[in-house]
Amino acid sequence: MSSHWISIYALVGMFVLATVLPVNMGVIAFVGAFAVGTLVAGMNAKAIMAGFPADLFLTLVGITYLFALAQNNGTIDWLVRLAVRAVRGRIAAIPWIMFLIAALLTSVGAVSPAAVAIIAPIALGFAAKYGINPLMMGLLVIHGAQGGGFSPISIYGGITNKIVAKAGLPINEIATMMASLAVNLAVALLLFFLMGGMKLLRQKAEFGGNVAATPRVAHGQRGAQVYGDAEGEAFGEERRTADPARASLMDPATDAKGGPAGDQSRLYQMATVAGLLTLAVLTLFFKLDIGFVSITIGLVLSLMAPNLQKGALGQVSWPEIMLIVGVSTYVGVMEKMGTIDFVGHGVAGLTSPLMAALLLCFVGAVVSAFASSTAVLGSLIPLAVPFLQGDSGVGAIGFIAAMAVSSTIVDVSPFSTNGALVLANAKGISREVFFRQLMAYGAIVTLLAPVVVWLLFVVI
Repeated sequence: MSSHWISIYALVGMFVLATVLPVNMGVIAFVGAFAVGTLVAGMNAKAIMAGFPADLFLTLVGITYLFALAQNNGTIDWLVRLAVRAVRGRIAAIPWIMFLIAALLTSVGAVSPAAVAIIAPIALGFAAKYGINPLMMGLLVIHGAQGGGFSPISIYGGITNKIVAKAGLPINEIATMMASLAVNLAVALLLFFLMGGMKLLRQKAEFGGNVAATPRVAHGQRGAQVYGDAEGEAFGEERRTADPARASLMDPATDAKGGPAGDQSRLYQMATVAGLLTLAVLTLFFKLDIGFVSITIGLVLSLMAPNLQKGALGQVSWPEIMLIVGVSTYVGVMEKMGTIDFVGHGVAGLTSPLMAALLLCFVGAVVSAFASSTAVLGSLIPLAVPFLQGDSGVGAIGFIAAMAVSSTIVDVSPFSTNGALVLANAKGISREVFFRQLMAYGAIVTLLAPVVVWLLFVVI
């Protein structure tokens, strides 16, 4: 057996092991990089560590730290309350408010499960109180989180853009972002009208009352991602912070000591919003490094209220970061061994480049439905580099968009973190029935999404 196949089988084994057991895949990948690099490729530790993505590490730490600050100081809570009040009793607007807030959270740096953990209990509480289809509400929250997930300052966007840039492929950050948003928005619109949206358009309610508190994520809930990868671990702190004692986000905000939030707290929240906008401007228009900028803004906010923010560093998504940098380090070993070129040329040689692109989209969708989307993006995009660099007729920008969407839209599966969160917070419906509904929908998306996005972004 050649060294290339050994490294490929090792990567497959990592996915399987991380899916079956509650072990962070990043830890497995670091060990795999050491074992394969040393025993198979004859590399020393310095050569193995050369593949460690220091810039990506800084980006992930910076944006998740900044998001933790925004969560702790009540900014996210405040923005959600403003959005909910804005609907003024329009029942049909509630699912779309939840869609937009989830998209906003992921677009400014929240990991997708963290955004769903914050919004799903609120959204499904509203669904139970006002007769909204809980499946439709839960799916719109997930699709919203995935729709905003590829902005240039988001987790998915940062990972994808850096991987593409490192591979020397042409990059269009806005194209990837808009592709994800457009596909998820289109799916959400279809779900809205298929699952009772027309009926909701004729309803209206008063929003003066409280919405009953929804339960936390059941700790007994299991699934391939809930305890099987870092995405499930990463939102733990955000979930605890996002589970306030008050019954509804319609109630007055409270400060860190439990009293009403005063003008000083509101000014601090406005400063946080200004910081997020500044991050977008400096990174998008002035091309400054997102990691350094986000940490700088986070430090400024921390200096304004050090006691309130002292726990934010512990809320950084360390398991998620461990997963991403671990897989990236292993992929770096594969690149040095020549495995990436070997696989890329092998796939292109087996069939036409168009079919190779479709095959990779299918692999990304199937694996992501049970394992980590971020790990899939980090490992599959490099496999496509050889035939994307050649004159194959497959555009790199379109393929990256297709791979990004097909590898993340499947997180509606109940075996994924997002799907498990929605399942755990469902009210007014049998969990068994709801699980079957999510599983059926997840299977449909896993089978259809790769073909649709392949046709839209690669073929057409």
